[in-house]
Amino acid sequence: MNASIDAVRVAGTAQGPVGIVVLTVEDESDVVPIFIGLEEATSIARGMSAADLPRPFTHDLCLDVVEELGGRVDRVVISDIEDSTYIADLHLNTPREDVVVDARPSDSLALAARTNAPIEVAEEVFESGREDAEEFEELDDIREFEEGGGVEMP
Repeated sequence: MNASIDAVRVAGTAQGPVGIVVLTVEDESDVVPIFIGLEEATSIARGMSAADLPRPFTHDLCLDVVEELGGRVDRVVISDIEDSTYIADLHLNTPREDVVVDARPSDSLALAARTNAPIEVAEEVFESGREDAEEFEELDDIREFEEGGGVEMP
């Protein structure tokens, strides 16, 4: 199922604030929320805004290495969910062969945000993780949270 990053939000929990990347799926009204760390949420938002940074952060560095070696991010697939943990596959085209790398969804989505690579969600994952989109609309956008004194973003 074709998907895209709709928003990167912040929710308050008993343990403190947590990042949520909200994926919309083509032709569906429900969304797939993936709870991630605040730093990972910031990195995805940074990639979506295409902010120029004086020095590369981790996901920028990873992408630079892939590209310097002649590769490119082909797509990201949120392929499975195991014990409430999402599993992602990062599909790369390289000069020698196409490869699939097991990766955290947050890392894969941060790379997709920087490259505009397509995002896919397995149908079983969508059915298992789908939530009403309205539940996430009132949450703060990660950029608003950062401006209010949360995680610092250049």
